[in-house]
Amino acid sequence: MSSPIKVFCIEDDPDSADLIREDLTDRGYVVKVAHDFSAALATLAAFMPDIIVCDVNVPGMTGFEFLESARGIIQGERKIPFIFLTGNADKESIMRGHSTGADEYMLKPVDFDVLHTVIRKYTEHDEAPEGTPLPFGLTKREVEVLQWSARGKTSAEISIILDLGKRTVDFHIDNAREKLNVATRTEAVVRAALLNIIAL
Repeated sequence: MSSPIKVFCIEDDPDSADLIREDLTDRGYVVKVAHDFSAALATLAAFMPDIIVCDVNVPGMTGFEFLESARGIIQGERKIPFIFLTGNADKESIMRGHSTGADEYMLKPVDFDVLHTVIRKYTEHDEAPEGTPLPFGLTKREVEVLQWSARGKTSAEISIILDLGKRTVDFHIDNAREKLNVATRTEAVVRAALLNIIAL
């Protein structure tokens, strides 16, 4: 039996940290929480997590600076996936996070089902066999339609590209939106992109 996945969460808000710890613990993860970057750096090497979940805005240091320091501490070890949590996912911050080495950006408040899916994505390394279902039960056609939506195409344009009826395109988008548990087409595209189901 494999060992539980170890998650290191850096979150300065105690209530948010407790919610993350409780939810992930209930899902079978071993979770350690630090409320500031000094404590996080002091315990990082000893805990050696499988994945790090970190708020971008913690007093005393930016999440970007912490990521660089963390990479230095664990240099020579396996690369530990790094997920930023942020309430303000502007393009500049996302680009900076990725250039620093972050693997994912997730918007707050945290959607725990999405967080669980992202953690599994980076910690389950078995190659998925052909025909493995896509996340959230999405079909290949739904993902295809979301991908074209992300490129700014309207339903009418997608219907021409994919040789489908416009109503069929809208049907696939509505299905994808419901499976991703969001209210709008734009939110479906954003969530699919955050989960790396599609590329922006």
